[in-house]
Amino acid sequence: MNARQLLKLGVPANCVKQAVMGIASATQDKSFKGTNVKKTIAAIVESPGDHVADQHFGAFAQALIDAATKAAEPLPEPIDYAVWGAAHIEAESHAQMRQACALPGATGAALMPDAHVGYGLPIGGVLALEGKVVPYAVGVDIACRMKLSVLSPDLPTDALSKQFNRFKEALEGGTRFGVGADYQRPKHHDVMDRDWSITRITRERKDRAWHQLGTSGSGNHFVEFGVLTLSERDEQLGLDAGQYVALLSHSGSRGAGAAVCDTYSNIARQHLPKRYEEFGRLAWLDLDSEAGAEYWAAMNLMGDYASANHAVIHREVVGRLGGVVVASVENHHNFAWKETHGGKEVIVHRKGATPAGAGVLGVIPGSMGSPAFVVRGKGNAKSLDSASHGAGRVMSRTKAKATFNFRAVAGDLKKKGVTVLSAGSDEAPGVYKDIHAVMAEQQDLVTPIARFDPKIVKMCGDGSRAED
Repeated sequence: MNARQLLKLGVPANCVKQAVMGIASATQDKSFKGTNVKKTIAAIVESPGDHVADQHFGAFAQALIDAATKAAEPLPEPIDYAVWGAAHIEAESHAQMRQACALPGATGAALMPDAHVGYGLPIGGVLALEGKVVPYAVGVDIACRMKLSVLSPDLPTDALSKQFNRFKEALEGGTRFGVGADYQRPKHHDVMDRDWSITRITRERKDRAWHQLGTSGSGNHFVEFGVLTLSERDEQLGLDAGQYVALLSHSGSRGAGAAVCDTYSNIARQHLPKRYEEFGRLAWLDLDSEAGAEYWAAMNLMGDYASANHAVIHREVVGRLGGVVVASVENHHNFAWKETHGGKEVIVHRKGATPAGAGVLGVIPGSMGSPAFVVRGKGNAKSLDSASHGAGRVMSRTKAKATFNFRAVAGDLKKKGVTVLSAGSDEAPGVYKDIHAVMAEQQDLVTPIARFDPKIVKMCGDGSRAED
């Protein structure tokens, strides 16, 4: 009898293991008839107290009693959460955040000023849990991240316009965009020498991931050249005041990361106790469970893969350009970290939020028509050392496509000095909050140290659905 059949008989998901062990033990007893399994399990589910002393099914009966006792306990009260930029955050995001704050083991939470509705945890949501990880509080595009490469000042910023075709060809040839985008001849990176057999799903997706290495997805993924401006020398960056040509990218773990999220979120939902069914996509995995340990290992591999993905993109694009990288900054979002807050080790989920511990560098982008900022974290404990991961959307992709004409948007941007090689109307600047207003709301979270203004932008322009 398999797990699905046991669940149909009313066995709680967290008691299936004990039921299977009981069946295995009983079938070794010659006096037990296999045809009685279904009837026996149903009887124990009906009255577990009558079977606690059973030599084969006693542990299963006790597990049922324990599960019933726990189910009768009152649900935990939701914890409070801190908010930045409340005036710019819709009610639905707050509703999602309140539900997340009622999860068992929640110890801290915050909502960033770019917050908007997501699946499970809102985008811009930060959540700390003790001993648990929520796949959908990490997100579908695991380890989606930013990477900025600053090029040598030997390449002047006016080259972006005077040698436009040189930059265009580097972008067009250095990466690919869209759902399913890949390379027939895979690119090389040491991440593919890692052990991808740590879980079934990573083992099965390794070959596909290799072919997608160095590519970008759809939605808000981009690779763009622009001008980085520093008003004064920054020792951490190792750059003098001035302007530099820079390359900025936003992408994640592609199809492999999405498969990891879907697989383990489904497992989490299957094992969600009935009393917690309302949490749905906020279903969690205990880190000390087999599935939890597998997800954690797969998530971290996807983090390394996403980093490698950016490394390959920058290597290919900068290599085609013939540039020299003199400084770089990169950071994850859509990830979970083991961190210590309030004297406890907790799992901090940052879904669309940037790590902003004291002295930690990161990049917070605006839109194709507005600047990005290199920031230094201030380590604000109330935000769980976090900041926004961008400007944040103000309308859905469906509404954006009905509202904006991409040719008109591209024409307006061209007049402002921004050339868009490819993109969709769902990424028009008007679908985002004002990045300057968002940055103003988080002055106690980060310090801007440089500004990046996009000049040549490439995104997915085939109309495919967003991956993150």
